[in-house]
Amino acid sequence: MRNQARRISRTLLLMAALLLAGCASVTYAPMAPPRAPTDPNLVAANELAQRYPTLRGPERAQATQEIEQLLSTVPDQALTDFAAALPPGDPMYAHAGRVLQARGLPLPRPFDLGALWAVHAGNRPPADHDGYRPPTRLGVLLPLSGGLATAAAPVRDGLLAGYYGERRARPEIVFYDTAGGAGAAYERAVAEGADYVLGPLGQDEVAALLARPDRLQVPVLALNRAGDGAPAGSFSFALAPEDDGVAAADYLLARNVRQVLVLNGGDDNARRSVDAFRQRLEAGGGTVSDMLVVTGETPADMTEAMRNAMLKEDGAQAVFLALRVAQARTIAPQLVAAGFATRPRIGTSQLYSSGRADQDSVLDGIVFPTERWAAAGVAGLPMASTVASSLPTARGPAARLFAFGYDAWLLTAFMERLVTGSEAELRGATGLLRIDGEGNIVRTPSWATFTGGHVVPIADR
Repeated sequence: MRNQARRISRTLLLMAALLLAGCASVTYAPMAPPRAPTDPNLVAANELAQRYPTLRGPERAQATQEIEQLLSTVPDQALTDFAAALPPGDPMYAHAGRVLQARGLPLPRPFDLGALWAVHAGNRPPADHDGYRPPTRLGVLLPLSGGLATAAAPVRDGLLAGYYGERRARPEIVFYDTAGGAGAAYERAVAEGADYVLGPLGQDEVAALLARPDRLQVPVLALNRAGDGAPAGSFSFALAPEDDGVAAADYLLARNVRQVLVLNGGDDNARRSVDAFRQRLEAGGGTVSDMLVVTGETPADMTEAMRNAMLKEDGAQAVFLALRVAQARTIAPQLVAAGFATRPRIGTSQLYSSGRADQDSVLDGIVFPTERWAAAGVAGLPMASTVASSLPTARGPAARLFAFGYDAWLLTAFMERLVTGSEAELRGATGLLRIDGEGNIVRTPSWATFTGGHVVPIADR
């Protein structure tokens, strides 16, 4: 533990060095009762949404997809008007709001998270003009030792970068090692006075902590998806493969692409991103026209199968590559030979640059989601190249986790802004951050492509 304390102390010093560069009466007319919807898809979606709170697991996920598919045909104004007329607490509002957000439209009112926020805010001082309202003592649950310590280190350092970059009053921050169990770390943080807990990081740790029969004395911002039945007062923020799939589907739907060939790398990350991609694409009126499974690091030639997927009736207008970078290097020339060179080719965040332009040049033209920090920079945080030159935990693939940690700090400090605003967002290091009706942080990434083997940002639209 003494060595761990020295390492954290050195990190704190390095972070500091990098970051020092009359009264009026108002009356309200009674609101008219909302008119019953006439659109049959809106009626069906509303009926399903009323049953949604009782569903769990696969049934809940299937209901979400069906509701979004039904709402995909409802015009913008009709959906906005219907959502605006829903009473507070109606389960339909979370679904309608999520679809409006995906279309880039404002919410008629904030999501119904006021009760959750009341638990979060506790006895904090009032918010500043920009919404800054951090906790008074922050307990951070991370695996500081053991097998996950390597992944936790960049998250910790990114969090500290945000913490020391803030000049206003900051909370006391204490790190707790979850190697001995997230539940024990949480109890210790609470016993020592934490009024807010950030973490844990592992999916199993999050599920176990949030499923505690005694629930939570102090609210939690989990650093992974919370799943069904998360207790009131807990929110979640994650860098999940599903995010890549949703982002890719939204990117293509915004460009009127409806028929997509999917190349599935076959591992768990690929499966999760593909499932999310398919659900989001179908909810937006598109379809996966073909799916090819790519196996091994040097897959066999699939040019003919890809060409057939494009040339058939209602063939693929674009391709989604849920592949590791080594697989993508083999497949990319085959896509060009199959005729996809002038059609959208969208990858996942696994297509990070190796720094070897001679190898990555075959990926030229493929678009993939990336962090805002790397693509365009973030106010209050030095450029990614500057931090990487001094801090190993901000280099290469670890830079994504560093940005994630930075955004975790932003969320602890500015959650009130997201919860109470109908158009509220945070311009974080990982992307544009919003909140959905179930307390999940929704992340819109920036985009990049390869040119001459080098990663080149694409201007956000």
